[in-house]
Amino acid sequence: MKTYFCADTHFDHKMILVYCKRPFKSIKIMNDVLVCNWNSRVSEHDLIMFLGDFAFKRAGEDNVKKWLNLLNGHKTFLKGNHDGCNNINTKIEALIVSIGKRMVWCTHNPRDYNPDYEINLVGHVHSKWRIQRRGRNILVNVGVDVWNYAPVSIDEILKAVSMFKRKGIKGRNDI
Repeated sequence: MKTYFCADTHFDHKMILVYCKRPFKSIKIMNDVLVCNWNSRVSEHDLIMFLGDFAFKRAGEDNVKKWLNLLNGHKTFLKGNHDGCNNINTKIEALIVSIGKRMVWCTHNPRDYNPDYEINLVGHVHSKWRIQRRGRNILVNVGVDVWNYAPVSIDEILKAVSMFKRKGIKGRNDI
């Protein structure tokens, strides 16, 4: 069993193609690619932590169920700003994940990061950045826009954090 993280798929959200300059010719193609990429990485036994904005907020219950049924893995959802009306109905706004001896804070919006945790996993910002430093904290954007429209494994996240630290980047720069 592997652990993956993901955010900001925005299934059925036509305008996300424009807002985020996603490289898809239609919402159907985007949805199909997101499902294919997800299932090519995540097995039915894997754990996936989804950090908000799963589907367009007006997506009906049937559409949300359709996406949930098509996607592999045991899913845990955090609430994103577009999840209030899309039938995900999660009350979880943040959680702590234990990875080996390391504790990682997870939340949707980077402004809600927790300075008590060195690594914070977030979504919400789409393609603005993948990793950035805020003081002594490292924020990792797990949104699909910066991870080839697919969930990212915890091993890939830790490798990216390690590379980020080796580069010695200071301030709010990103990679």
